[in-house]
Amino acid sequence: MTTFLIAVLLTIGLNTIVWTLVGAARVLTARLERGSPVARTTAPPSRDQVAVVVAAHNEQLVISKTIASAAGMLPVENVFVVSDGSTDATADIAAAAGATVLELHPNRGKASALAAVIEEFDLAARFELVLLLDADTQLAPDYFDTGLPLFSDPSVVAVAGRATTLPDAHPSSLAGRIVLAYRERVYIAMQYFLKFGQAASRVNAVTIVPGFASMYRSRILADIDIAAAGLTIEDYNMTFEVHAKKLGRIAFHPHAAIALTQDPDTLKDYAKQVGRWNLGFWQTVRRHGPHLGTFWVVLGFFIAELLASSILMLAFFPLLATSLTGAAIDLNDGPDPTVASALVAILPPLAIALGVLLPDYLLTVAVAIITRRPAFLVWGAVFPLLRTLDAFLCLRALGRAFGPTTSGTWTSPERRSVHQVDPVRT
Repeated sequence: MTTFLIAVLLTIGLNTIVWTLVGAARVLTARLERGSPVARTTAPPSRDQVAVVVAAHNEQLVISKTIASAAGMLPVENVFVVSDGSTDATADIAAAAGATVLELHPNRGKASALAAVIEEFDLAARFELVLLLDADTQLAPDYFDTGLPLFSDPSVVAVAGRATTLPDAHPSSLAGRIVLAYRERVYIAMQYFLKFGQAASRVNAVTIVPGFASMYRSRILADIDIAAAGLTIEDYNMTFEVHAKKLGRIAFHPHAAIALTQDPDTLKDYAKQVGRWNLGFWQTVRRHGPHLGTFWVVLGFFIAELLASSILMLAFFPLLATSLTGAAIDLNDGPDPTVASALVAILPPLAIALGVLLPDYLLTVAVAIITRRPAFLVWGAVFPLLRTLDAFLCLRALGRAFGPTTSGTWTSPERRSVHQVDPVRT
């Protein structure tokens, strides 16, 4: 029973349980407060007060749809594209779509490119909000309708976008469909069961304002070291800077500021992207170090559980195989105590299997219900293998984060041409 409970807690995560309960309390409180006096708010910024900034490196297949998704909801003059060392037609396509374009050579990396375009066009002084938008991402039609009201609270300085996978990006290969389904499960689990609770006003412990489609108040950008040296990605660092410098609150709601992004559909590109994200996270943790405050305590517990869970997932299949082997030997050894029977007593095969596979599959069931996509129930049988890959990538990145620093220069995953789409709302 002890082995089973430990496996369950590390598979689901105590953090997940706690923040899901906090998120449920947010929903209940919001329903109880309907019709009652509310806290002081201000009018949210209008769309005209938003600058959309897109950093792009060789994104000719997707950049026009990204610009169109933003320009359909605000003036195209508010869209700024920085082509960072592109060798294809990215800059020309962006200019033809009506965006204001800055070309940089050579490739500086996304963070430095963002800092350059914000400075070049004095965006922080000209606009109240800056939306950082990835070149492969389309804004949902109600992105601003749902996202801008979160700035009605004067203490909110950033709104974290909610990610979902582009629905028309499904590849023909079975492996590709499984990878995309798994990525969507990760999005749902992290955003519904963790981030929503962490964004509670009295907690303010959101660990990342993702750079794919999130908004910042322009007045705080001068206080954020966007292009901090030695980091692979910028969004973790920008988020940590908000907390470290006590710049304000980060807002998030799973039904607000939704954007659709093109995720990798091959294991190679998936591992490359997730490895890059993990490296950026650990580099940021190393750069900032410990601080006093709620966010840093929450972060510490998250890191401890992340490491323990990653070790469990890497050890799961070897432990299960060892335990099953011990059980098979024990059956042939008779009733007398043996090394095999002692091993089975410590690591019962059924407890190990159910402790990991059952809660992991229940998480998939929850995601299938939320998204109303029964196909998850099929793909869920394979997801533990991808969690094992995630565990390996996480621990490998931790080791690399304490090695030589990185330049931040980047190459995009292989892109697939896309169409303008309406999202399936969840």
